[in-house]
Amino acid sequence: MESAIQKYFENKTVFLTGGTGFLGKVIVEKLLRTTEVKRIYLLIRPKRGVEIQERISEWSQDSVFELLLKSKSDALQRVCPIAGDCLEPDLGISDTDRRLLTSEVQIVLHGAATVRFNEPLHVALAINTRATRLMVQLGKQMVNLEAFVHVSTAFSNCIIYHVKEKFYPEHLTCSSDKVLGVSELLSDELIDNMTPTLLGSHPNSYTYTKALAEDVILREGSDLPICIFRPAVIIASHKEPISGWIDNLYGPIAILFGVARGVLRIATIDVKAQASLVPVDYCANLALACAWKTAQTDERQNDPIIYQLAPTEDNSLTHGEFKDYALDGRMQCPLTKMVWYPFFHCITTMWLFPIAAFFYHTLPAYIFDLALYLSGRKPRLVKVYQKIHKTLGILGPFSSKSWYFDMHNTNKMRELMSEQDRRLYDFDMASISWKEYFEKALLGMRLYLGQDPPTSESIAHGLRVIKRLKMWHHLLQLILGCIAAFIVWSLIKVVV
Repeated sequence: MESAIQKYFENKTVFLTGGTGFLGKVIVEKLLRTTEVKRIYLLIRPKRGVEIQERISEWSQDSVFELLLKSKSDALQRVCPIAGDCLEPDLGISDTDRRLLTSEVQIVLHGAATVRFNEPLHVALAINTRATRLMVQLGKQMVNLEAFVHVSTAFSNCIIYHVKEKFYPEHLTCSSDKVLGVSELLSDELIDNMTPTLLGSHPNSYTYTKALAEDVILREGSDLPICIFRPAVIIASHKEPISGWIDNLYGPIAILFGVARGVLRIATIDVKAQASLVPVDYCANLALACAWKTAQTDERQNDPIIYQLAPTEDNSLTHGEFKDYALDGRMQCPLTKMVWYPFFHCITTMWLFPIAAFFYHTLPAYIFDLALYLSGRKPRLVKVYQKIHKTLGILGPFSSKSWYFDMHNTNKMRELMSEQDRRLYDFDMASISWKEYFEKALLGMRLYLGQDPPTSESIAHGLRVIKRLKMWHHLLQLILGCIAAFIVWSLIKVVV
């Protein structure tokens, strides 16, 4: 028997932006696997020499769609690509495709965004803010529109530390319409030069332009059947379609992988601060539930409803616990390719980090690159650490503070869902066992990022490598300890 959410999506036509991204793929897979959705139109940016239909066809080889294609071998035929680009002033959608969308689409899931924290402001404004306005305008032309879900981020209002499910226009230096108006008149270079003034208290262009996009929804989308979904930091899948699936090196999973490879050894992280992480499958489930709930609302609200997803206070996760889970995986599922024995130190004293990074990262990198050069290979580790340190500097504000996200609307919606829907579209953050989650996530990281097969032979190979590196690591510690003791003894002898 179909659940309420399944029944709602039956024979519906969906328009999804950001569908080729991490969250987008999981949404497409879940829609096709659990519902009889009629069609999914996917906005895809054309690439030179590659047909947009080819990019959908390639999904048949993607592990995230393996479970789906086993039960519904022709499921991807219901996915129809629409050529477009959120950087373009008209979304790059042709007149023919625009007529198709406005006449057929009933549900819009707008998830396209640039998630780079250091994206030039003119680019972030175009993709994250202006494209949202254009999508709202397109939504107003859709004659059958029932639900519009805008995927934002829980950190769009990160300048405060207790974030409620409400709009915060007062934190913007200028309203979205004024900023977008200025961006149309000035050159890209001038907009980028205005970054510090426009951002105000926002730490980067990503959170700022996502906050502006929410302001667009508030100002221009209130007459639509629209809502906002704010997920915290999205990480590898918990249960569906496969445990531990990940296809990118962003955020916390990048830290896990860097530690597992023996490359990342120190970072500015407060181990007592809360880690606001949410599995990608929970985000996909809530996004679909948001569409269902929005369509059930007969009367438009004064302001669009906002749904947030983050760890609950009763089942929170600290950065220290995150670190411990990462290090626990050293011997459980070691990679077969490591630079050094995995270890990781967290420091909170900002001025101390450059000193520590020199001894833990930069100096060993020069030694490693010298060995590569002498052996006739191309040096690479120094450049890798330059990128790592730049990334750590950008992530620093988010790894040393705690945020608390109210989830009243999210919890209320879950209470309204049937027991069957709660199982099918699970996003209950209170029930997650973080220990169990990270055991699966580390195996997924090993498989999907490390490209190490989940076989006993591969695990055994990894264990041999890590035991050998551990021996060299402790030997180096002993040598350095002896050198330090000798220096101290020599200084004492001179003084005496």
